[in-house]
Amino acid sequence: MNTAPLKVAVLGCGVVGTEVVRRLHSSAPDLAARIGAPVELAGVAVRDTRRPRGLGLDPGLWTDDPLALVKRGDIDIVVELLGGTEPARSLAVAAMEQGASVVSANKALLAEHGPLLHESAARHGVDLLYEASVAGAVPLLRPLRDSLGGDRITRITGVVNGTTNYILDRMTETGGGFAAALREAVDHGYAEADPTADVEGLDAAAKAVVLAALAFGVRVPPADVRREGITGVTAADVADARALGRVVKPVTVLERPTGRDGVLLRVHPAMVARAHPLAEVRGADNAVLVEAADAGPLLFRGAGAGGVPTAGAVLGDVVAAARRRVLGHRGAAPQTLVARSGAVPGARSRHHLRVPVTDTAAALADVAAALRDGGVRVGGAHRRRAAGREALVLLTEDTDDAALSSALAAVAALPCVSGAPRGMRLLDAEEHR
Repeated sequence: MNTAPLKVAVLGCGVVGTEVVRRLHSSAPDLAARIGAPVELAGVAVRDTRRPRGLGLDPGLWTDDPLALVKRGDIDIVVELLGGTEPARSLAVAAMEQGASVVSANKALLAEHGPLLHESAARHGVDLLYEASVAGAVPLLRPLRDSLGGDRITRITGVVNGTTNYILDRMTETGGGFAAALREAVDHGYAEADPTADVEGLDAAAKAVVLAALAFGVRVPPADVRREGITGVTAADVADARALGRVVKPVTVLERPTGRDGVLLRVHPAMVARAHPLAEVRGADNAVLVEAADAGPLLFRGAGAGGVPTAGAVLGDVVAAARRRVLGHRGAAPQTLVARSGAVPGARSRHHLRVPVTDTAAALADVAAALRDGGVRVGGAHRRRAAGREALVLLTEDTDDAALSSALAAVAALPCVSGAPRGMRLLDAEEHR
């Protein structure tokens, strides 16, 4: 057993990195007791070493040369918190080549280069751990990989992006529009100045790819995730959801379509039934519902963002990697993934449709006929008037995505339709039972 101090290098010192560095100092005795050996901060790589950060570190620990830091040869664990895919990928590989284990919170890196990084970790006998890359502080990835390793996971449904959940939550509470809720999210630090990755679903799509590898053993290219952002969600959508006893949520779904060989990954807003576990996920929290053949439905819920919660998940991986070093264990075997496309045909959902019309009474028969001719069965229809505009609100039965898209194109071409039809998936309470 090795009880010499373990040296940790941190790449990046933003919100999460700052908390990781702070905790490595403030919790050093506790970490040493859990690991069985002391942990020593060996260096922190940042763009600007002159920027004051209030951490009270020895000035010699700061560097603007992350490659030199990871290639020193005496580093045991590298914590990668840079974000993006480069130089994060190159630095992670360089660290592994020097015999260092890598801990990361970078979902974009794992989504694009997960197989390569796992292969490198196995080849060099080191660990690659990334619990904080999905759902922040929520312990999700290790249960998927280990605790449920002998089970068959059939479906995962979650709210995995705290920014979009906060925005839609505020729209629900205030009745206001997307732009106002986004400004509030930025002002309160829940959204970046450039929120594109969050509001367009790119962040959630990357997390879906990471989850698919662990839950289903498949490699899905991020571009194959069916993705719809929340920028098109309106106050009218939120009001319609409320009238139906539902709430609009940013949902990520991974499933094995019945009778299909493959998996489907999709990210989109949905009108969620109030009885569904995801309906009560508030603010920037995350929640993930995992459905397994033996274990049944399991709900993982907690803080999905923020420096302190995410730093806790990062340090959990640091402890795990350090313990293995103390015990002399080598890294895990590489992931064995089957390459699959996320664009599996046959996905079906119920939908809420809002169709602007010139006259609801006259238009109902024509709209219903166009949907029926396109293979879309309607389970209910209502007339709505908001802001001086007439609209038909319809609920469909389970409908194939391609059929719905084609049918809505036919509806939009009707003379009685005064604007683009809007569709949103429904997530029913029964879907988690």
